[in-house]
Amino acid sequence: MTDEQLKYIAPLSSKTDREAYLKELNDLCPKYGIVGIELAAFVAQTAHESGGFHYLKEIASGAAYEGRRDLGNIFKGDGVRFKGRGYIQITGRSNYTMFRDWLGGQPDIVANPQMIERPHLAMLASIWYWKHNNLSPIALSDDFRLLTRKINGGMNGYASRLAYYIKAKKILKIE
Repeated sequence: MTDEQLKYIAPLSSKTDREAYLKELNDLCPKYGIVGIELAAFVAQTAHESGGFHYLKEIASGAAYEGRRDLGNIFKGDGVRFKGRGYIQITGRSNYTMFRDWLGGQPDIVANPQMIERPHLAMLASIWYWKHNNLSPIALSDDFRLLTRKINGGMNGYASRLAYYIKAKKILKIE
């Protein structure tokens, strides 16, 4: 994907944010088999989740996740420490731990969660989330509503996500 194509999909994104995102997208997505219609869905979801590739961490403090055992937040301060990060924001001690293990233990993003705010790890975290949650078959089936529910837990921002998706499919010449 080129900067021009990505700017068409996310016209309010900055050139700096697009360049950082594109380098990682073009290097990593083909390696993990995220291509074609799946790539269009991935770009759309990450565009929405990151506010046009700008935010690599959740804007909220993360305090709402404090004590959430379903996220593995079992220690005082885990909610803020393991708030959402990445282009698809992974949240919670459990997800950070599984992502670190998927990376082979290094870098230790559980000890240094803010590392996911770097574009390379932000993209890897998003790809891990995509693969870990088996989103490829859903994206390949073109069930964008279900894909949104799996990523968001609901339909928050669906119109925005869908607008990105329609543009991504058009620019990638996917019918």
